[in-house]
Amino acid sequence: MNMARNRGDKEELDKTTAPSIRESSVSITRFVTCLVVFVAGVVIGLISGSHVDRYFTARTARSFYRTNAIVASSPTNSMLNNRTTIAYCETVDCLSMDNILHPKELLHSLSDEELFWRASMVPKVEEYPYRRVPKVAFMFLTRGPLPFLPLWERFFQGHEGLFSIYVHTIPGYHLDVSTDSIFHGRQIPSQKVSWGSISLADAEKRLLANALLDFSNERFVLLSESCIPVYNFQTVYKYLTQSVQSFVESYDDPSRYGRGRYSRRMLPDIRLHQWRKGSQWFELNRVLAVNLISDSQYYSLFRKYCKPSCYPDEHYFATYLNMFHPTLNSNRTVTWVDWSLGGPHPATFGRENITVSFIQNIRNNGTQCSYNSGKTYICYLFARKFAPSALEPLLNLTKTVMKF
Repeated sequence: MNMARNRGDKEELDKTTAPSIRESSVSITRFVTCLVVFVAGVVIGLISGSHVDRYFTARTARSFYRTNAIVASSPTNSMLNNRTTIAYCETVDCLSMDNILHPKELLHSLSDEELFWRASMVPKVEEYPYRRVPKVAFMFLTRGPLPFLPLWERFFQGHEGLFSIYVHTIPGYHLDVSTDSIFHGRQIPSQKVSWGSISLADAEKRLLANALLDFSNERFVLLSESCIPVYNFQTVYKYLTQSVQSFVESYDDPSRYGRGRYSRRMLPDIRLHQWRKGSQWFELNRVLAVNLISDSQYYSLFRKYCKPSCYPDEHYFATYLNMFHPTLNSNRTVTWVDWSLGGPHPATFGRENITVSFIQNIRNNGTQCSYNSGKTYICYLFARKFAPSALEPLLNLTKTVMKF
């Protein structure tokens, strides 16, 4: 009887255990299935993520190096907080040497801080992996149109590959030139400039930094819309590229218009005996250009303490070079200007002033200036300040006097 009871208990136990085992098997199967699905999802996600990363990395690289894929046709429809809208081109090798070394378009999305950082990069390898022909960067700081554009086009004609052009205008202004003009597409992202303020020096540094993006640019000339060349391109190019010094006017002016503008709040970084004055119309070699756009320590002092009636554009470049690179600068300018009338602005010359003797006197008035280790009668390559009415008589003198 006990045996029957035990047999019955065992059968009852078997009946209750069998479903539990089946339920456990189903649960294990479900768990394994879910685990397989989860692992497969993770693998698919990682593979997809890597493709997305590569996609956006490629797009980012194109946005950095592909400056010639800008949608905006002019600063007027693309400027927003000193940035421009960029389109991405899938068919161009944005990392090619040509795109890196010689940007085809000048509009970009870099802020000033980003631009100066990018332009301050200097290759450590001394030898170039390509045939580098030094170019002269002509940087025009203008409020609007270029009245002497036909004169400059004649000056540059036939010398492609030896120069670059950069134009900084007021924001929103579009330089209206034909598509076959050498000035077409040569505007850089600009900001508002006020005469006598640090914004003028900002614009000059902005021009320098944009020009430095082209690794072939070796010399950098700052010009205005009222400037003209007084020698032909061959003479200017040889004069600048063969010079061992830059041409930034820098001198000690003990008057209230020189030392009188110095602020003691610049101590101890800048001392009175280091303070210099000079014309804003400079010419620099690449080494000095990189150093100037890389400086923030001393430039910040000018931003803080060289306020209107100080005129930072007349003091920053001259003082900085005097402090750190005096032997690399000739301390003179190659842009002629007439201050004989006095006042805050130089004399302006119009149609009635343009004669053969007037231009010849600018080119060579009998005085000498230092050039490399010797002396030369060619002291000025450019001149200002000229009114738009002077264009026609100047064009008539290009072949006979200026030789271009």
